[in-house]
Amino acid sequence: MAEPLRPSGGCTAAILERYSPCYAWEKHPASHTNMPNISALQVSGLASGLDWKSLVSQLIAVERVPQNALRSQQALAQQKSTVLDTLGKDLTALQDSLTAISSSAGDIFAARTANIADSSSGWTASADSASEVGSHTVNVTQLATKAQLLGGAGTGNALSATTDVSGLTIGTLPIGTAITTGEFTVNGARVSVAATDSLQDVLDRVSTATGGAVTASYDPALDKIRLSSTSEIVLGSANDTSNFLTATGLNNNGTGNVLSPKALGVVGVSKAIANANLRTAVTAVDGSGSGSFSINGVSISYNVNTESISAILARINASTAGVTASYDRFNDRFTLTNKTTGDTGIAVSEASGGLLGALGLGSSSTLSRGKNAQFTVDGGPTLSSASNTLDANAHGIAGLSMTVASLSTQTVSVAGDTSGVRTKVEDFIAKFNAVESYIDQQTAISTGSNGKVTSALFAGNHDIGAIGASLRKQVFGAVPGLSGSIKRLADIGIDFTTGTNQLAVKDSAKLDAAISGHADDVRTLFSHSTDGIVTRLNTFITQVTGSSGIISKQTSSLASQSTSLNTQIAAMERHITQQQTMLTNSFVQMETAQSAIQSQLSALNSAFGLNSSSSK
Repeated sequence: MAEPLRPSGGCTAAILERYSPCYAWEKHPASHTNMPNISALQVSGLASGLDWKSLVSQLIAVERVPQNALRSQQALAQQKSTVLDTLGKDLTALQDSLTAISSSAGDIFAARTANIADSSSGWTASADSASEVGSHTVNVTQLATKAQLLGGAGTGNALSATTDVSGLTIGTLPIGTAITTGEFTVNGARVSVAATDSLQDVLDRVSTATGGAVTASYDPALDKIRLSSTSEIVLGSANDTSNFLTATGLNNNGTGNVLSPKALGVVGVSKAIANANLRTAVTAVDGSGSGSFSINGVSISYNVNTESISAILARINASTAGVTASYDRFNDRFTLTNKTTGDTGIAVSEASGGLLGALGLGSSSTLSRGKNAQFTVDGGPTLSSASNTLDANAHGIAGLSMTVASLSTQTVSVAGDTSGVRTKVEDFIAKFNAVESYIDQQTAISTGSNGKVTSALFAGNHDIGAIGASLRKQVFGAVPGLSGSIKRLADIGIDFTTGTNQLAVKDSAKLDAAISGHADDVRTLFSHSTDGIVTRLNTFITQVTGSSGIISKQTSSLASQSTSLNTQIAAMERHITQQQTMLTNSFVQMETAQSAIQSQLSALNSAFGLNSSSSK
């Protein structure tokens, strides 16, 4: 049998007229049971057996080669823009460091330090920008002191009006030092003390413990405790646990008669004034217990029934009277002390029977006037100061202040503050080196051990390389017009490290000496109005980073290049997309035609009663 007809394309009009299955498929595709699914034809090679999708991908990849080259150019442009941005920021940081050196808001070159030759003297000194560099010899013959009103001793009432002290409890005894519990020793005998004991209990135990050899008693007239014996009394031992002997002032004296050295009763400053155990009653008050007094013309009020002595002392200290009021519990004495030194006094005033009198600060007090400091400077006349802080008002040396703490002769040296200047100069050096290093890095051309040459992004870019060269020229050159010995950075110990573009402090001592002894010359070197290093660098950096500078121009050029590349990439993408769509559609049509041929062939075979197993 002859080979069945295999059309090479779709159903032609002749075939449609001759073979009804094909006609039926073309005219009524939905009615044909073997009609192929068009969406299924999107699967590569379903009908043809050809992996056309891979072929399309490869063809599109070829189309993308020039586009990818443009993308690489665009990425390179972006990298260069980033480098230029970083370089601009580094230059701005350098400019900021220059501003810190030249800023008039804080003239670092005018800063001064002051030192005392003898650091153990206790003296201190400081100097400001008004101080002249140099040294001075200061001899202090008298220190300034504060005026003091020392109250009379014994303001507290006696512990008891009689010899019977059985009503006084050890734990609340109003004496200068609180008595602790434990044991103490008299002539080798142990005497116990408990907080709940009365004073009489303890005194009686002394006699009991010593078998009557030592008797202890209270003398109300003297407000003291007395120990008596016909022989020498020996007090205390290494293992005593109570401070009774110390608190009452009973000490060995080599005799058989030991007496407390001072009155024992003290003022209860935390209690209301009326109940504070004052020896002298406060009577200059009104019916409610209120009164007042004045110190240095400042009135202080009080109420004996509701306020404690501690509260009154605090009120005095917080007032504008300019004094500090205090209480010495051990000596039972009140004191007023001026808050400032100098030859001044303390004036107190109140009605008779007032609180100050009861505190011993009235007629029984003693005034010690304050003193002025007496000193000489550089062998000059004796000068006086109300304070021990000697400033320009006292000695006439502008900007210099000394706080003296001893009667001695000291040398005070004023010098430029090297630390402040060095900090700023070293920051400038670091920022300068950062710029130079970055430019070197981005313009470098290197050859590896394998002979491969590697070029940085801006290798061969003379404009960028020229920035580093110009910076070096600006800092290396001398400042014209300077008359002193300092005309360039090398004159203050700063120079380039040999074989590099990096600045360094090559002579630290030289830099410190220049700052300390020639601060004005160093200032001029950096901040000369027209040719100073700061001025030159600032001008150059502004030109480089300004809107018409090298960095801005190259950044703009790269931005324009990137925009142009974007346009080209987008146009290529549209072309590639069209090509991909066209190729895909062509192969889908091929698959459709191949599928149609296969369906037509199947229909023809069926029409002629043929199948795949029939013989020719």
